[in-house]
Amino acid sequence: MSKQLNTGSLYVHSEHHVATIKFSHPKQNSFPRELLQKLTAAFEQIALDAEVHVILLKSDEAYAFCAGASFDELLQVKTAQQGKHFFMGFANLINAMRKCPQPIIGRIHGRAIGGGVGIVAACDYAFASDAASVKLSEIAIGIGPFVISPAVSRKIGVAALSELALTAHEWKNAFWAKEKGLYARVFDSLNKMDKEIDLLTQKLASYSPQGVSELKKALWKGTEHWDQILEENAEISGRLVLSETTQKTLQSFKNRS
Repeated sequence: MSKQLNTGSLYVHSEHHVATIKFSHPKQNSFPRELLQKLTAAFEQIALDAEVHVILLKSDEAYAFCAGASFDELLQVKTAQQGKHFFMGFANLINAMRKCPQPIIGRIHGRAIGGGVGIVAACDYAFASDAASVKLSEIAIGIGPFVISPAVSRKIGVAALSELALTAHEWKNAFWAKEKGLYARVFDSLNKMDKEIDLLTQKLASYSPQGVSELKKALWKGTEHWDQILEENAEISGRLVLSETTQKTLQSFKNRS
């Protein structure tokens, strides 16, 4: 199944109990609202499919793994309610990934920034290339990575999240991300990485889906309140994006583009 969008594309294919989801957007695989909603819906639909035992998430190799939310749409936010709605896009996606009974394997071929880091953190196991650097630049804009912070903190801890969030101007390389726990494995070759991904997905697909589902539930124990906390965090970001400082920063970015 392939959904072509004016704002990017989403491809979903299931075979041998493995569902592959691939997203693409010409602006470094960023997410306008429509594409983000399509990805969230894909996870929600697959979650109900008993024939799918494992999910592989990847993006178009022509660009970064994910540049986060659409900057163009962020510039269009004019009210706190619009701001909350904007940031709820990633909140809904993270919650859909969290609730999905199948384990989600991330194929991170390149850089991840902002919401892209949140997507990586919401994966249950992430393979990465040595080009897959990460950065949280939100505080430099004036909003902070509030929506994704629970997912990132769960994966790498508060200390590493603090380091990543406060050094908003710096890229952390893939080996830093592996050391902190964001990535499980890092490869110097995409071919090598894909072979290992195939091995793991095939193994997981052969296991008892009930057992794997119960394991995932246990691994995510303690996150049951995320529906509420992610919405609250989206409200914070939606309010902050309207601040004078943030608006000036956004406008300066727009003028440079």
